[in-house]
Amino acid sequence: MASGRPSSRKKILAAAAELARQSGPVRFSLDAVASRAGVSKGGLLYNFPTKAKLMQGLVEDYLEEFERALDDASAPGTGESLLAAYVRLSTTECEEARPAPSWIFAAMAEDPDFLKPIDAFRRRLLDRLRAETDDPTAMMITFLAIEGLRSMKLFGADIVTRKERAAATTALLDSARSASAD
Repeated sequence: MASGRPSSRKKILAAAAELARQSGPVRFSLDAVASRAGVSKGGLLYNFPTKAKLMQGLVEDYLEEFERALDDASAPGTGESLLAAYVRLSTTECEEARPAPSWIFAAMAEDPDFLKPIDAFRRRLLDRLRAETDDPTAMMITFLAIEGLRSMKLFGADIVTRKERAAATTALLDSARSASAD
């Protein structure tokens, strides 16, 4: 039954993500997203009734992809714990030369519920990390350090050198490996 073609929702999200990378989500229009996705504006509005809902959809889609990447990286047989995968994937993401996603602040102003999916993701992740650790304190310190790096990226506070970030990543990966249950 599935034809292998992406759903209109997925096409819209892919187009919105591409436009957001090019011009920032605050500056793109629903018309531009619909045009890039090859759908009518009515089709876009059916899936995402407001720009705020479209931005929330982008965040939810990103979180789903990130969670899949975490699951793949920490699957049995990979030799990597969930915490180590979180450290590695997050620090790699923080190294990418993309503009800071400060548009999140505009989305939060439009829709106070915007952060709910992010909070839910973090809660699920933290519960999963707790379940796999032998050292809850080391796990929490590692988790909070990564969240700090991610927040610095969000705020565009690039005050840590590449060398400093690499040293921190190495230490955090060592901590993640020792904190994970064998």
